[in-house]
Amino acid sequence: MTLLQGRAEFIEKYFETVRDLRARGFAVVAFDWRGQGGSARVLRNPRRGHVDDFSDFLLDLDAVLTKVTLASMPGPHYALAHSTGGAVLLYGARRLRTRFERAVLSAPLIGLGKVGLPQGLACPLAAFLSSVGFGAAYVPGGGPKLNMRFETNPLTSDRRRFERNEAVLAAAPDLEIGAPTIDWLAAACRAMKRFFAPGFAPGMALPVLIVSAGQDRIVSTPAAERFARQARSVQYLEVPGARHELLMEADLYRDQFLAAFSAFVDDEV
Repeated sequence: MTLLQGRAEFIEKYFETVRDLRARGFAVVAFDWRGQGGSARVLRNPRRGHVDDFSDFLLDLDAVLTKVTLASMPGPHYALAHSTGGAVLLYGARRLRTRFERAVLSAPLIGLGKVGLPQGLACPLAAFLSSVGFGAAYVPGGGPKLNMRFETNPLTSDRRRFERNEAVLAAAPDLEIGAPTIDWLAAACRAMKRFFAPGFAPGMALPVLIVSAGQDRIVSTPAAERFARQARSVQYLEVPGARHELLMEADLYRDQFLAAFSAFVDDEV
């Protein structure tokens, strides 16, 4: 099982999930995308979450699969991807069909949610600002720290898991990054546009389960559902009431995700 984390995440955040997967009999490979967690930063400022294009993330994934997962882990091979990790997997789904048997996506980035500008404004603005040389700047309103409080956070309703992740960053501040750059957003917009290009979704062959969060404000649940309807190889499930980070959510929601994950993967075995 290869874990594809979301933007601004880090391996240590997934220790509980890794234990759950190992208890289910999986060998697990986890890694940090370029520009976040324990990986090297792309820009001189280590707090800026940056990428030039999502194809760069596919290079990271290809390296991990070639040198670790496929080289040393027993098959069959599956992917578990969250948010931006889900977008990366979909972006490369055609070639990944020969590397994964199935993939489960937690709240994938297929459309922007309700935080910040609407996608119809954010994407053209990001493309323009990138084209005139502001690509390495934070997105408007962003900064070096995300500064979330539990009471107002859009990620999880589980205080214990929220504070656990905050404690990791307090102990290892080098793992933390702030807001994305304009180039990161422009790259995400290009990927999301590609998902709805003619023939993309119907042409997917990799079996995928998308699990969306009913109260997601970070990514668009309706966009994920619309994509799933267009793709014959994609199944769709929504967890009502859950916030964006399904694997960091309260057990009421997290257990529903894990049950759906197990049923989908076990159906293939």
